[in-house]
Amino acid sequence: MTTTVLVLVEAVNEYLPILEHSGFKLILAQNPADRAKAVATYGEQINAVLTRGPLGFYAEEIAALPHLEIICVIGAGYEHVDLAAAQARGIVVTNGAGVNAPSVADHAMSLLLAMVRDIPQADASVRRGEWRKVTRPSLAGKRLGILGMGAVGIAIAKRAAGFDMTVSYHNRQPRSDLSYSYCATPTELAAASDFLIVATPGGAGTRHLIDKAALEALGPDGFIVNIARASVISTDDLVDALQHQRIAGAALDVFDDEPNVPDSLKSLSNVVLSPHVAGLSPEASRDTVQRVADNLLAYFAGQPVLTPVPMPKQ
Repeated sequence: MTTTVLVLVEAVNEYLPILEHSGFKLILAQNPADRAKAVATYGEQINAVLTRGPLGFYAEEIAALPHLEIICVIGAGYEHVDLAAAQARGIVVTNGAGVNAPSVADHAMSLLLAMVRDIPQADASVRRGEWRKVTRPSLAGKRLGILGMGAVGIAIAKRAAGFDMTVSYHNRQPRSDLSYSYCATPTELAAASDFLIVATPGGAGTRHLIDKAALEALGPDGFIVNIARASVISTDDLVDALQHQRIAGAALDVFDDEPNVPDSLKSLSNVVLSPHVAGLSPEASRDTVQRVADNLLAYFAGQPVLTPVPMPKQ
């Protein structure tokens, strides 16, 4: 029997042959119209779905696929996958936690460096024929706060050591396997940081962890980077803090309504923006698709999947 996978993700086509070579039949539906058509047309055939957190997979779609057995999410976040609907049907959900951590950590540090050292503005000034010289902070000796000390947070902390920064973090629980300083709340972490990097999953449990109070605690010399999910930061509070220089700057790879970025952010000179590309690299794309293949092969062989997503408590 052929196992059919509905592929919703749009950025890993080069590596999809990994799934085909593993024996899976693929149906590509990488935009909303194709997605709806594929669910309606091939509902009886689809056994697995490949998606990512922002794309998700919803209860009505799950209900339309009577033979769906497993949903695989590329990347760590699964905030728009309806876990309750999957659980009710006995559908397994997996993610790619940790697989793209090196790429995301590299991008986080790149955004931090670009923002703190004012690289975009310096580049633009040279291209305009100016010779703009502005004194900017160094990273050495600064305090880095990491919100979310999972695989990505740990990878960021390791890179920060190369810049002689001290690291503090906030997590749902303190980690006994790490020697970094733990802060009990996001606001406490912000107050203990010169630079704050958001690396926690999205979803209801982390919504607006960074709000006006946390940004006030970060202060007028503080910088914030978000390579996680836009929902973790209150965008209204962030824009207000940036406009009134209550923080020094922000670097963002994620937004509330992608690909639509608010003009209020695009108009600010103390903001660096990138189009949700932190997790994209040839290595990360290959490895995330390979993780999907490994999870699918394990599941359909009757073995435990490698990276199961925990289901909500009933």
